[in-house]
Amino acid sequence: MKQGTLFFDPEDGRYTFNYTTEEGYDTSPGGFHCGDCFEVQLNGTWIVTRIEMDASRNWYLVGLPGLEIEGLLARIP
Repeated sequence: MKQGTLFFDPEDGRYTFNYTTEEGYDTSPGGFHCGDCFEVQLNGTWIVTRIEMDASRNWYLVGLPGLEIEGLLARIP
């Protein structure tokens, strides 16, 4: 399981997060693309969602309207 805090990477225009491997290396799964699924933690509960982009090129999480993505704790298998 890879876990980290979501942030917007202006170099590639996508949200991503950094995590530490078992060997201690900081790495990133790469920027998320539309349709990528992962979990975010809200009030101590892990919620399955996917990331999408609307017609105005704004990123959002499906099922979590209006939620600020920046800084959320996320994880992927």
